[in-house]
Amino acid sequence: MTLANRITLMRMFLSLVIFALIFYRGFWSVLAAFILLTVASISDYVDGVIARRTNTTTHFGAIVDPLADKILILSTFLAFASIRELTIPLWAVFIILLREFTISTLRVLAALHGNVMKAEAAGKLKTTAQLTSSFIIMALLVLKAWLKKHPAHDAAWLTWLVKYSGRIAHDLTVVTALVTLISGFIYLYNHRELIKKSWSEKRAGLGK
Repeated sequence: MTLANRITLMRMFLSLVIFALIFYRGFWSVLAAFILLTVASISDYVDGVIARRTNTTTHFGAIVDPLADKILILSTFLAFASIRELTIPLWAVFIILLREFTISTLRVLAALHGNVMKAEAAGKLKTTAQLTSSFIIMALLVLKAWLKKHPAHDAAWLTWLVKYSGRIAHDLTVVTALVTLISGFIYLYNHRELIKKSWSEKRAGLGK
């Protein structure tokens, strides 16, 4: 297994750890989750650079790398949704989940036809929106946990952030869900010929 693919698998494992740490909700756990989210996000860039510079791009990496990104984002938002004070709307998380699995299916269809779907501008914008929202919400969680641990250091601006953290997290998630949904429609439109071909194409030996 290539180094780039090992890093990709590590990112998938970190997603599970981040989910558990956020769910636990202690100060040190959410701080660790914030740090690991940073590491996981950077690893997404690192594994791509390594694969290209060492000429070790693989079909496995082309499929699993975007899947690892989706698992990271979904595990993070699902953990956020479990925290009642954040008021994360489940419908928004569902839209994100639905879009990601739909495009993952589209990638599989492309692979079955011998093609590899490359990242598009809409997908990069979606990823930027998701990561930005994740980091901001994670920072709010760290601040809330820190103030709970050190109530004497409640500066006015920190108190304001904590007070409105639920609304901020709610609105960020809604905006992220909308950007994610729109990017999904763009992907489906750009690959409509592949979808039409897959609908009408018969697989050998199945007779359907």
